[in-house]
Amino acid sequence: MMTLDKTDFKLPGQTAYYKGKVRDVYTVNNKLLVMIASDRISAFDVVLPKGIPYKGQVLNQIAEQFLNATKDIVQNWLISSPHPNVSIGKMCQPFKVEMVVRGYLAGHAARTYNSGLRELCGVKLPEGLKENDKLPQPIITPTTKASEGHDEDISREEIIRQNIVSKEHYEQLEKYTLALYKRGQEIANKMGLILVDTKYEFGLYNGEITLMDEIHTPDSSRYFYLEGYEERQKKGEEQKQLSKEFVRKWLIENGFQGKEGQRVPEMGEAWVNEISERYIELYEKVTGKKFLKSDYSNVLKDVEAAIVRELGSMKA
Repeated sequence: MMTLDKTDFKLPGQTAYYKGKVRDVYTVNNKLLVMIASDRISAFDVVLPKGIPYKGQVLNQIAEQFLNATKDIVQNWLISSPHPNVSIGKMCQPFKVEMVVRGYLAGHAARTYNSGLRELCGVKLPEGLKENDKLPQPIITPTTKASEGHDEDISREEIIRQNIVSKEHYEQLEKYTLALYKRGQEIANKMGLILVDTKYEFGLYNGEITLMDEIHTPDSSRYFYLEGYEERQKKGEEQKQLSKEFVRKWLIENGFQGKEGQRVPEMGEAWVNEISERYIELYEKVTGKKFLKSDYSNVLKDVEAAIVRELGSMKA
């Protein structure tokens, strides 16, 4: 199975290129961003050696749906999606924090809590919680946005004290984050899911706060199945979930957490295909739509042609 692992285009008007962990981002005329969702997969801030078929398409199309479903809350960067793996949008000046919001004690928050700590990013956590319990109310646990290496937890107070984001802007980011999360939870519930936690990235466009990048995708969010959630919690059973956490767990079980000296375990074909199937399952559960697999026979040519056509039509 072919995967879209990397691109190397020279687009009309191209002024910059950036390769992220998962996305290839081209700047056009210093005004537009062309974001290509590759099939690369990362965990513990490390890009794994094999791409996952259709993963980029899943991410891009979920993000497009949710950006359109939340633009009444806050303006976003997206202008168009000319190919299932591509988004074109406004170039923003990004804030150097990621707004992580959690409604449940899961993932990194659960690992922190289980280590004995009762504070995360300056937010106090109550005693007596167990993994995957619902929190009394959603909490925001921001991280710094590292250009390389690991993002780091940081408190609201430190962000404002260090002037990473101004107090006025940060307070607005918090309001948008909670409103977006509430909308995401409502949509997820209708689909029989729980949006457990997620993260948002914001920037400024013409001086206005603008939602950027992807939202509510399996790479930026964790989902549980709503049916049976309470019962599983009472019995102390593992929650049935749709997220990238199962990849992280597999890596941990195979001795890898992104630490120095550790090697990524071998990813067999069956495991790669299972990850792909889980991403497709999440797409269908979250969007309520049947996933239509893209034709990958000439994927690089098709992606480039779609972008060039769209950029041409924007000039017209």
